[in-house]
Amino acid sequence: MSDRTTSAASGGGTSTATATSTAISPVEEVTTPAAPGGPAPVPEPAPRRRPAALFAALRWTAAAVVFGALGTTVAYAVTDRDRTDIPTLATQGDGRWTYPPLARPTLPVGAEAPFTAGNRGQIHYADLEQLLLPAPEGSRPDPALAAGKGAKSRVPVSRFLQEYAKDTRGSMAADLRDNGLRHIAARGWTMTDDGTSTRVYLLRFNSSASQLFFFGTYLRGTKDAPQRLKDVERLSSAQDHGYEAAGVTGTDTYFYDEIAPRGPVHVRHAYITAGDTVALVVQSRKGSLPAVPFDQTVILQNQLLG
Repeated sequence: MSDRTTSAASGGGTSTATATSTAISPVEEVTTPAAPGGPAPVPEPAPRRRPAALFAALRWTAAAVVFGALGTTVAYAVTDRDRTDIPTLATQGDGRWTYPPLARPTLPVGAEAPFTAGNRGQIHYADLEQLLLPAPEGSRPDPALAAGKGAKSRVPVSRFLQEYAKDTRGSMAADLRDNGLRHIAARGWTMTDDGTSTRVYLLRFNSSASQLFFFGTYLRGTKDAPQRLKDVERLSSAQDHGYEAAGVTGTDTYFYDEIAPRGPVHVRHAYITAGDTVALVVQSRKGSLPAVPFDQTVILQNQLLG
């Protein structure tokens, strides 16, 4: 940033000398009498005055240098520190959880990701257990859904059906069998600070067509009346939860929220359809359940499947 300084010329006004013997010009030339027959004397130059504009420019230049150096020092101090170290720039938490870094599993030799041009069947060739979202920091595992390596994270169909109303479990079990369900992997945890419970289920079918048929005709039902979860009477659906910004292609996500009047436990859930796999994410908590950690969990699970 440059400073532009405008100064008035020195001696802004003019004065007229009176016709007296004592009147002198502002700068009086002093001459030495010439010797007889010698050259004419050369007047001595008058002393130079430095214009006021020059002094002003020098002062402003020095000030600019000083403040520029100070500004650089302050900028370095701000950018070199964490925002939370500076009280006026501290970023308030928005309720998100801290998850471990996500990594896509290594595919078998010759296999391609589900939504690439070479994988027309949209098959997940990675182990289903490796596609499960890990638990966040500050949580304790659900003993009934303590996913481990390999088959340790598999759960029976009966455990998955416990998420739904009792009067629908028998027909759902038959539909799962008829539509080629291969197996179910699951993981669950509870946050130690507020008691929020999360359960994530991944259901793999023989084909993407089988998965879509089961989800479209049974789980989703009609737009306003999906399959009812246990202890949930009324639901609202919302598609605009920002998951598109996660850069996931090939998957579809459906969010549902329990609406008032509701019981002592607030429940949110979502489905993710991804080729041969469909995911169910359920969160519940006594009182009111915030949307931010739920949306975050769904988005991250979506990224692992996409």
